Amino acid sequence: MSRLHRRRVLALAAQAPLTLILPPAGAQEAVTLDQLAVEGEGVGLTRASPTGLNLRTPDRTVSRLGLTPLQTPASVDIVSGETARLRGQDSIADAVTQDATGITTIAAPGNGNGAFTSRGFAGPNSVQQLYDGTRFYVGANTVTFPFDTWNVERIEVLRGPSSVLYGDGAIGGVINVVPKKPVFVPINVARAVVGSDGIARLALDSGGGIAQQEFGDTFAYRLNVSGNRADGWLRPEGDFRNLAVSAALLFQPSPDLAVTLSHDLGYQEPARYWGTPLVEGRIPDLIRFNNYNVRDAKITWADNWTQLKAEWSPSADITLRNTAYRLTSRRHWLDVEQYAYNRGTGLVDRSDYLEIYHSQEQVGNRFDATLRGDILGLPNQFVAGFDVNHIDFRHTNNFYFDQSTSVPLTGYDPGFFPQNGRARPAYATQTSQASVFAEDRLVLTDKLSFLTGVRLDVPTLQRQDLQTGAQFERTYRALGYRFGLVYNPTPDSALYAQYSFATDPVNSLITLSQSLAGFKLATGDQIEVGAKGLAFGGALEWTIAGYRIVKDNLISRLPGSSAVGVQVGSQSSQGFELALGWPIAPGWRLDGNLALLHAQYDSFTQVVNGAAVDYAGRQPIDVPERVANLWLTWEPTRNWTARIGWQNVGTTFSDFGNTARRPAYNLVNLVLDRQVTETSRLSLRVYNLFDKVYAISGNAVNGVGTNWLLGRPRSFEVAYTVAW
Repeated sequence: MSRLHRRRVLALAAQAPLTLILPPAGAQEAVTLDQLAVEGEGVGLTRASPTGLNLRTPDRTVSRLGLTPLQTPASVDIVSGETARLRGQDSIADAVTQDATGITTIAAPGNGNGAFTSRGFAGPNSVQQLYDGTRFYVGANTVTFPFDTWNVERIEVLRGPSSVLYGDGAIGGVINVVPKKPVFVPINVARAVVGSDGIARLALDSGGGIAQQEFGDTFAYRLNVSGNRADGWLRPEGDFRNLAVSAALLFQPSPDLAVTLSHDLGYQEPARYWGTPLVEGRIPDLIRFNNYNVRDAKITWADNWTQLKAEWSPSADITLRNTAYRLTSRRHWLDVEQYAYNRGTGLVDRSDYLEIYHSQEQVGNRFDATLRGDILGLPNQFVAGFDVNHIDFRHTNNFYFDQSTSVPLTGYDPGFFPQNGRARPAYATQTSQASVFAEDRLVLTDKLSFLTGVRLDVPTLQRQDLQTGAQFERTYRALGYRFGLVYNPTPDSALYAQYSFATDPVNSLITLSQSLAGFKLATGDQIEVGAKGLAFGGALEWTIAGYRIVKDNLISRLPGSSAVGVQVGSQSSQGFELALGWPIAPGWRLDGNLALLHAQYDSFTQVVNGAAVDYAGRQPIDVPERVANLWLTWEPTRNWTARIGWQNVGTTFSDFGNTARRPAYNLVNLVLDRQVTETSRLSLRVYNLFDKVYAISGNAVNGVGTNWLLGRPRSFEVAYTVAW
């Protein structure tokens, strides 16, 4: 896009009515080059639409070539940040699980409230998370950033093995959160929210050009600030608060060069809640809102993320990109984390008195170059690059400490954390990782294209025991690749098939213990076929996919031993997914998705009470075999909009043997918007309308469920949003 053309676009946007149903177009249109389409035809701004499946929207998660979903042999959801905010989804977890296809959350304080399931695989080591296209390395199974949707331009969800793009840890899929970008046309939006359980939220979004009279469209900025607090629905210690700040400065001296410096801060003090004990297999009403943690429990997470991105297109056929970044995470837990009802005593037994500190720093650089040209007269796009980083991780804990207490079901004194059980330095790791990657798209005919990709990661882990001084070092090699065909019978439809191969670490790679370091990375491959398209002039968007994934090298235990033994296990899943967006009648719109799968352990043995137990054929822990979302939007008049959302999550299990069952559940959320003026909106939000008691995750001992971590009960919020 030329600078002159860009100015015309922004000028037209500035003249558009400023409404909050679809905020000022110029205000949301990012003009950095990394948001432009890659292909010469149809080059333009690629802001994700707040309605529909965004099948024509180029993305950078499923491919570094900037292809649209219609050009890609894979399943990808592009969820607009505006969609999430209009539906009252204040957290990344809510936006991903209620809007994307087949994704569920298993959020808990122990994983940073940042763990998901996808296509039969669960946890942060199988469903990878990115921020603005950069991977977070998972430390001790924990991811704590990002968490707030206020600064989000879009969320891109790629389902299925994705190591070809981002390395090990992506057999289930990838979730990429793309923040808002600097803009040259001024934008100012603020939001205030109050609600039940002491909810209070404040947020600001500001952007625009800097010194435009002197420098023209050369400098621009974006600033987003969001703060949230609540007393919470649990007593005691159910309150929470957090703060998210995102700031970016763009320097664009010419139409073909853009440099962006950004910094993101996330600070969280989540509810110190680890679950509710089951009494005879259920949650009695009288303890639903009880928290059995100690009175002085603490959880704090602080993340800082700095990026310097440059993109240069010296010609129409070449684009160079470089991203240098630094991430720091500081985390602290001081809790009693396990609760189980003792039928014999009638008390709640509390165990795992834990204090843990994480100190993590990740520094890295990623470079890639895209070339466009011909091979034997056929149009071709090729991208290649490298990614290097270094991660320092330090773990401080009190794993030496062993204490348990018991309290009554009701009327208990939570007590305090014992001072003789505090944390001490445990271990430190240094991980250096280097990778190379490449992708190619060859256009065989005007309707058929062939896509390939490959990535090789070589991480080296060094770990030192800070108590004994013992050390070890291990180097791994992780290879991922993919190839697929896309056939476009019409410009608005696509048929595709692909094969992909990916790797997962045995556990969080940068915090592997010596007992696990000798194992190979788990490997998985997927075959997927699907179709997607638009109909009725683009009003109806739809996708359909079928797949099979097999993951090998699961850890198994030696018969007759409680120690980790050999890697012989395997796990598989096969499923069907459907998504659509459809304006079914004037003023009415339907958006929904459905995921059905069969997941099982194919070969997995564990020693229980001294005997080897075979779990072949059992459903994997935390994995539902049915997930559905449906959103119905009604606009009876120009100034009123009602949205009702329904989510269905199938039965899950907390143990390998499928005896600790967590029931399926249905959630209904409601949002009612009143456009007060052209620049202000009043919203009523109702969450969990029918006050369903449901479990997000759970624990089990010897095949018996001990506690469930419950989801949010019915609650209300009133939000006022204004732009100027």
